[in-house]
This record gives sequence, C-alpha cells and structure tokens, in this order.
Amino acid sequence: MNRLQALIFDVDGTLADTERDGHRVAFNRAFAEAGLDWDWSVELYGELLSVAGGKERIRFYLQQYLPDIQMPTDEFIADLHATKTKHYLELLASGEIPLRPGVERLIKEAHSQGVRLAIATTSALPNVIALLERSLDPSWFEVIAAGDIVPAKKPAPDIYFYVLEKMNLKAQNCLVVEDSYHGLQASTQVGLPTIVTINEYTKNHDFKSALLVLSDLGEPEFPCNVVAGNDVDINYLDMKTLYRLHSYV
Repeated sequence: MNRLQALIFDVDGTLADTERDGHRVAFNRAFAEAGLDWDWSVELYGELLSVAGGKERIRFYLQQYLPDIQMPTDEFIADLHATKTKHYLELLASGEIPLRPGVERLIKEAHSQGVRLAIATTSALPNVIALLERSLDPSWFEVIAAGDIVPAKKPAPDIYFYVLEKMNLKAQNCLVVEDSYHGLQASTQVGLPTIVTINEYTKNHDFKSALLVLSDLGEPEFPCNVVAGNDVDINYLDMKTLYRLHSYV
C-alpha cells in the first residue's frame, strides 16, 4: 500500500510570493550597490524566471540582454549573488514577504500528525531558513535541500532524487507542492505526485501532469480556487484532502 508519509515543498512562489517582491528587489539593490545600471522590471523578471538559480539567472541575463559586454568572472557573479542574498535576508527580516495563504496552517497540521516534511528548492539555504524561522520551525523539516546541493537545478530531477534518498522514501509515499512548470517537470520525472499552487508568474504554465492545481492552499475564511484536477471541491487544502488525493495515485 502506498501510504502517504511525507510532504515535500518548493519554496519560491510556493511557500511565499518571494520572486516579484523579494528576489527581484534584492537583485536590483545588489546591482545598485555594485555600481551597475542593470534594472530588472517585474515583466523582465518574469522572463528571467525561465532560468533556475540566481547565479545562472545573472549569466543568462548578460548573454541574452547585454551580449556586447564582457562576461564577468565566476567570482564576480558569486559575490554579486552573495550581496543579493544579503538584501533578500533583510527583506525577510523586515516581514515584507509573508507566507502564502494556507502554508503555515497546512505545515503545522502535517507536523502535528507525524507526517514527515522536506524542502526541495534552488533557493539558497540561508534564504530558506530565514523564511521558515519567521512563522515555522526549520527543525520540523527532515531534509532542507537548497541552493547548489545538487549540480543540476530544476527542471532537472536531481533535487528530488536527493530528497528521496536522504529520507529513504519511495516517490509513491510522498506528495510535492510546487508552483511552476519547471518544478513540476522536476518532481514528475521522479514519479512524485504533485500539487501546484499558481502565482502571477506561473498562472499560464502547463500543469496537465499535476495531481491538483490551486490558486493557493486556502484558509477557512479565505477559500482557494480549484483550477484543475480530480474534480475536487474544497475551500482549503488540509491533510484529510491530501490523504484522499494520495489514494488516487
């Protein structure tokens, strides 16, 4: 029997709307601090999100949008990204990036029921810890797979293979919560049934292979919208619903 034993969460765009008002703002502050006139608008950043990983995103931006400048060294890009992380942590500390609806409620419910928890993200580890510490307890998460812990980032499945290996679990005993097509590609390549919560940047992605697609996880007083999947009629996602969804797998 494929009993549900663990929930694995992506971070950026899934646990919190970090991309537009967090990472993008932090990148621009890092550019300004380095004396660069680069500016990533809301629209441009949506395009850059096709590339996973902050350092990779900088390289892609330079190759595609500033092809005439000499490519900076890896050390320069790493330092620039470290400055960006500093600004991002300051944004988190200020409380400007809250968790998305239903995230805190669902994770606390899962933890109270003994469901194992993990993180699988390309976001840097300090960013993940800082976000979790504001409303949750990072120690609840048995594995926090973040940043460069695997060489190939999403949509490569490496991060999910890593989490399953560390937890000694089979894919059919888990559910994943993601927010993007790249994330869904990564998880489903490993055979992980996946629920998607869309956001402004990902609402038009292809989520046909998702188990369920929601506007967010919802709260009793702030219902979510079911976008697609399994004829589910819910106001918010709770563990009872997750056990039922998992039984379809």
